[in-house]
Amino acid sequence: MQIKVGLIGPGAIVERMLRVIQSFPSFQPAARAADTEEEAIEAALELGRSAEALVLSGAPSHRALKLSKELQVPAYFVPLNGSGLYKTIFAAHRAGRLAGGIAVDSLTEAMAARTLADLGLEDVKLTVYDGPAYASADKLVAFHRELAEAGRCGVSFTGVWQVAEQLGRLSLPCELIVPSDQDIIVTLERALLSTESRRSKESQIVVGMLSVDRFEQMARIRSSEHELQKLKLDIHRMALQYVELLDGYLTPVGSDEYLFFTTRGIFEKETGGYKTIPLSKDVYQSFGLSLSVGIGFGTTAGEAGTHARSALRKAKEAGGNACYIVREDETLIGPLEMADPVQAILAPTDASLIRQAEEAGMTSAYLSKLLYHMARHHKYEYKVQELAELLGITVRSAHRLLGQWIDGGLVDVAAYEKVPRGRPRQIYRFTFLAGKSL
Repeated sequence: MQIKVGLIGPGAIVERMLRVIQSFPSFQPAARAADTEEEAIEAALELGRSAEALVLSGAPSHRALKLSKELQVPAYFVPLNGSGLYKTIFAAHRAGRLAGGIAVDSLTEAMAARTLADLGLEDVKLTVYDGPAYASADKLVAFHRELAEAGRCGVSFTGVWQVAEQLGRLSLPCELIVPSDQDIIVTLERALLSTESRRSKESQIVVGMLSVDRFEQMARIRSSEHELQKLKLDIHRMALQYVELLDGYLTPVGSDEYLFFTTRGIFEKETGGYKTIPLSKDVYQSFGLSLSVGIGFGTTAGEAGTHARSALRKAKEAGGNACYIVREDETLIGPLEMADPVQAILAPTDASLIRQAEEAGMTSAYLSKLLYHMARHHKYEYKVQELAELLGITVRSAHRLLGQWIDGGLVDVAAYEKVPRGRPRQIYRFTFLAGKSL
């Protein structure tokens, strides 16, 4: 089941965290906007009643929450470091605003100086706030205002939302330092490891199925049986090495298919939180072959095996070179990154959505192809000709299916495209999956 986590901070940063958290299929986020420490504490106490962990946007709110001593769940904050300063300094540099020097708070002098050095801006005059680590917003505003009025600062950089707002009202040039995506990812990983649900599932059995795509075709072009047997042994050896990393057990179940067992905690760690299958890249680079992979979670080994077979079928239906995960609640995760990188995965596709698609006449094969194509290209709108080509059917059949899917509430007409002759072409949007984009 998904683990509920609370996200708290200014609206713009919470939106960023919501975007990043979509690459964590285990999380079910609940977000609250909070611009002040008081609002952050109030939001934390509210979310803490149902969430297993909280992630706050900055250290001051986290400190205030810890001092309140009212929270019963783990709470983490996204740290600010030099990486969050790069984008803001670069933007100010392009705008020609660094000539008068810069003033920085929320970071150490070493972090700020290193960032300037990395950007080749060592000559820029730098002043860093050296007061208390958790200074109030009023003190930080006074620091920046004093430097600006003395002509010692052309632009201010702050990591505190309230300070940025107040400096803006004073018409003083200011840039808000926001955490990088990597900073948010690291914090979310820490939060995930702290949850009771995550710890209780670490020893859960995971069943995986590996299948070599178009193996029979590759076998036919081998010059001899000896070469074919060598290929099988090489692939088997690579699969063994990968499963060894998972502390798992591997057994072949055919000339081109393997079955393995591991535990959920190890599998999550080795896949980077269900993001990538490095074995596929190794097989592709060594032999020019791709893999279809199905992973199954379940409360029993039998249930996990059934889910693994279902996930493998979806990977093959998507055209191969894909990996899907079917979890114990039958939600679908995928595709994971394979040899041909898919830069993102879809958020978990709920089992009810899958049933809705099937009831509206969308076969599992069509759904698998759509999920894979949408994850790769972030595309949710199609012309009928594009859809026919993607699904490998005629335009007439595509029109018929679209009619069924519109009646079933899966698809809407999103727009019309004008053409030189004839009626405008309709553009269809798969509304039931559009919410799964990153």
